[in-house]
Amino acid sequence: MKERSDLHEGRLLAVYLNDHLTGANAGVSLIRRMVRHHRGSPMEPQLERLAAQIAEDRDSLREVMTALDIPAMHARTVLGRIGEMASRLKLNGRLVSRSPLSDVIELEAMRLGVEGKAALWRSLQSIATTDARLDRSCIDRLLERAQRQAGLLESLRTAASDRVFAPAVRRTQTRVLAESAPGGKVA
Repeated sequence: MKERSDLHEGRLLAVYLNDHLTGANAGVSLIRRMVRHHRGSPMEPQLERLAAQIAEDRDSLREVMTALDIPAMHARTVLGRIGEMASRLKLNGRLVSRSPLSDVIELEAMRLGVEGKAALWRSLQSIATTDARLDRSCIDRLLERAQRQAGLLESLRTAASDRVFAPAVRRTQTRVLAESAPGGKVA
């Protein structure tokens, strides 16, 4: 009975790690596309560093999978790539061109992905306490880096959100103030 339980747990870990690998592949594609879009902008250097780190993190996940003797499920990779391409078809208020809202949505997606990656590293920390095939200090460093990445993505997301939504909020506030003024006329 023990062998069957171990086999089941190994299969669950394989599915879990492959799901994260699929997400990592999609994240690398998305961050690279964001870098291309922001060429020459103040965001480019930060996004380039993030893209390099996120690709390294994906490679680290592959190394973990190799150490644990878990093969990559290539069909999942293909499905993940299709999903990432389909996400480009989102309704962003524009039919053919990129919307300012795209930055906010993409940064939010990257932030969520990095938070998921941090959860992965925390799970692997637990495994590393009993499995000598994993280097606990390496996983600790990957978790710390994911936390820094999440902080940077949040600051970029906040700035993008302010650029997109703050002008609309100011216009709404101005309209409300004008309507509440004597005579209720909007300027």
